[in-house]
Amino acid sequence: LDERGFGMSSVRFICGTQDAHTELEERMAAFLGKESAILFNSCFDANAAVFEVLFEKEDVIISDRLIHASLIDGIRLCKAQRQIYANADMEDLRAKLTEWKDKARNIAIVTDSVFSMDGIMAPLDKIAALAKEFGAVVITDECHSSGFLGKTGRGVHEHFGVIDEIDIITTTMGKALGGAAGGIIAGPKEVIEMLRNRARPYLFSNAVPPAIVYGSLEVVKMLSESTERRDKLEANAKYFRTHMEAAGFDLVPGETPIIPVMLGDAKLAAQMANDLLDEGIYVIGFSFPVVPRGQARIRVQLSAAHTQEHMEHAVASFTKVGKKLGVVS
Repeated sequence: LDERGFGMSSVRFICGTQDAHTELEERMAAFLGKESAILFNSCFDANAAVFEVLFEKEDVIISDRLIHASLIDGIRLCKAQRQIYANADMEDLRAKLTEWKDKARNIAIVTDSVFSMDGIMAPLDKIAALAKEFGAVVITDECHSSGFLGKTGRGVHEHFGVIDEIDIITTTMGKALGGAAGGIIAGPKEVIEMLRNRARPYLFSNAVPPAIVYGSLEVVKMLSESTERRDKLEANAKYFRTHMEAAGFDLVPGETPIIPVMLGDAKLAAQMANDLLDEGIYVIGFSFPVVPRGQARIRVQLSAAHTQEHMEHAVASFTKVGKKLGVVS
């Protein structure tokens, strides 16, 4: 704070860029396997920026039905035609691509890499193959995977071995990558320079404060040097899934540390979350309209900081409360 100040009092292109901002962009581009990157205040801002700059009315954007609200809003801001395919349904995506291949100047496929309410990964390998077949570009939001999925924590594109096949990636510094603030768009240098000159959330918002940028830099350095935390989180997720299923809970199948415990009834989800808090377990119940009606759930988010004792206590507490409320026998 003494050396760099509390804030920049400026947007990036005037006097709001320090060497740390540029270094973070360079490190995130390398971390995500892309040529260049640009830093925003949040990934909501990043997702709001990317489509308006890159797509016009002659183009079509084909997006997964369950993409994040920020992607939906960002797509609405541009003039491109809009199509939606059923969640992770490659046959439906193929049908949409076939319909538009001769009608649009450019085709973009847009998806979350991990769908935040279900904790399941998009089949990026299959999406990349379809994109290659139809000449489409792929834009993915890696907010719920950056830092912990893939062999070295790069994300779902690393998990499926398609780092080079994903054209543009958006992600956040506000979850696994420090938990503070900041959003990233990574992709070809030409695209990033276009965004740097035309993206309104970048041009007309104050720069991310230096202290946050320096903290984010340290996180990226840590993750680039070791997979210890990523490996611990993977082990915690496997333990929790295995023991919760053995206890009789209905979990959404998956491989990520976002683990929904399906309950169905909204009041039951709220009651169970409250009772778990009394046991020292802080979780949130989700119900309509955040998730479809009748699909209320508790979304468990695990951390590499959770110890074996924490995991055992969590499973025991879920089981105790679940039996009390008639969720498990």
